[in-house]
Amino acid sequence: MGQAGSSVSLTIAAQHIFDGIGMRGPGSVRISQGRIENVILGEAGARTSIHLPREAILAPGFIDTQVNGGGGVLLNDHPAEVGVRRIVEAHRKAGTTGCLPTLITDRSEVIERLAAVAQACLTIPGVLGFHLEGPALNRSRKGIHPESEIRVPDRRDIAAIKSFGCCGRSIVTLAPECVPASMIDELIAAGLRVAAGHSDATAAEIGKAIDRGVSGVTHLFNAMSQLSAREPGLVGAALEDDRLFAGIICDGIHVDRAGLCVAFRCKGRDRLMLVTDAMPLVGTNARQFMLQGRQITLHENRLTGPGGTLAGAHLTMIEAVRNAVSLLGISLADALIMASRTPAAFLGLASELGRIAPGYRADLVAFNPNFEVIGTWIGGVGSMNETSEAFHRG
Repeated sequence: MGQAGSSVSLTIAAQHIFDGIGMRGPGSVRISQGRIENVILGEAGARTSIHLPREAILAPGFIDTQVNGGGGVLLNDHPAEVGVRRIVEAHRKAGTTGCLPTLITDRSEVIERLAAVAQACLTIPGVLGFHLEGPALNRSRKGIHPESEIRVPDRRDIAAIKSFGCCGRSIVTLAPECVPASMIDELIAAGLRVAAGHSDATAAEIGKAIDRGVSGVTHLFNAMSQLSAREPGLVGAALEDDRLFAGIICDGIHVDRAGLCVAFRCKGRDRLMLVTDAMPLVGTNARQFMLQGRQITLHENRLTGPGGTLAGAHLTMIEAVRNAVSLLGISLADALIMASRTPAAFLGLASELGRIAPGYRADLVAFNPNFEVIGTWIGGVGSMNETSEAFHRG
């Protein structure tokens, strides 16, 4: 993943530790060389480096596979190291320790600009790869994507997109019915994960795409063919086929509570992933921004463009976890798995991330019962939120 771990050793003590499987504690997590060396249950010893507040919960850091922007930056407008850094730093404050900065449908030059800096961006703490959402989408399900730039990628586009295959764990979202089947094969052979989204495909078309290696669904229910009596569409295929991981925007706006519950009952915590689909206003006090020449406005936590079309989400991962618990009525453990262990599995990082266990990378988040993030660690390097509760260093 291109990120060097810290050479510093430390021990974090917490009364409540979610280790990726169940809630434990009290206990201590010993970190060395950026990885978890040991988890020791029982009250912490005198040499513990950090004592978290008594009510704090220590958990695997959140992994967000769809992050368009944050900290006032839209990736499409700033496809450079400084832009990527601003985005990941904004989301880290909300518990995200690993993410895929996401480029929505745009000109070939913009894809190439990001491709030129993608490898260098892997050294930024929290960058696991990139997500290219488009340009091979179905215009009938375009959402807020610019119709003028939606296209079947030509060889120039394909060359730029394929270069992300050796850049961490990157994803391409496309409409399978709009591209030659050989293109899916080519992208997967290059090392990319392919997700279906912004698609009007039939269930049969999705089934063939899954057989070719499509493994994900981008923002389930939104911008895709719906489930009906005689044509299950992409929604029906996603709910029925256990080979697919599905991201879902749990903000109470993009998907109704009942839809969220149906998705959870069908996919379960091991195939349903929390994503933010976040836009630049996360981490700022601004109420509007420009998206490819269109003004996007935030009102009552809803981002909309001209005509009322939803334009991404104003959401963080800690909020998504909180919403999953309150809207779905599921356990905190299930919500945390959907925010960490499941996306890690989707990205092929199940042996690296999503657990607090010996040998795993020390990517962690601490938060209180009010779902306020106290601090994060990426490869054992900590960052404490300025507004968080006090914690004690040993």
